[in-house]
Amino acid sequence: MERTYIEHQIFEKLNFSENPIDKGEYEHCTFVNCNFTNADLSNRNFTACVFMGCNLSMTKFGKTVMSEVQFKDCKLLGLTFENCNEFLFSISVENCTLNLSSFFKMNLKKTTFKNSNLQEVDFTESNLTGSLFDHCDLMRTTFKNTILEKVDFRTSYNYSIDPELNRLKKAKFSTAGVVGLLDKYDIDID
Repeated sequence: MERTYIEHQIFEKLNFSENPIDKGEYEHCTFVNCNFTNADLSNRNFTACVFMGCNLSMTKFGKTVMSEVQFKDCKLLGLTFENCNEFLFSISVENCTLNLSSFFKMNLKKTTFKNSNLQEVDFTESNLTGSLFDHCDLMRTTFKNTILEKVDFRTSYNYSIDPELNRLKKAKFSTAGVVGLLDKYDIDID
């Protein structure tokens, strides 16, 4: 079967849950207000694409290529990004709900998460070196054996990070946010 190659195209208000997107390569494409709920994006390549106002909840990834992909104002629930192709994986997330998702063992160096809910997200054993969490809610998000060197958490909140189980060298925290580093001790701080 021949693979589709599409570039510089805008897809607007399409329902890819009912009509699957063609297998192929999408470069510099924009997806606006599209529904990908429970869609299967396995073996598709997205390079320098933008997803705006889309619902990708429970979307399946299997060797999906995501390179320089931007998610803006999207609903991203229950996603397993670790099933994506690791080669050149890079995303940015802005004004999104990215709850109940997993980045297990992923290389996420210099990734930007901005103004987003990242509740119950799993970053276990991933490398977030130099990443930015700007105004993000990290309630019940898991950081275990995670490389958090030079990560900026200064404007984010509700995180609980065990300094003994993660690498935090040169990570940045606000004074109020330091409480999230002491959660495991179950102490009261006034």
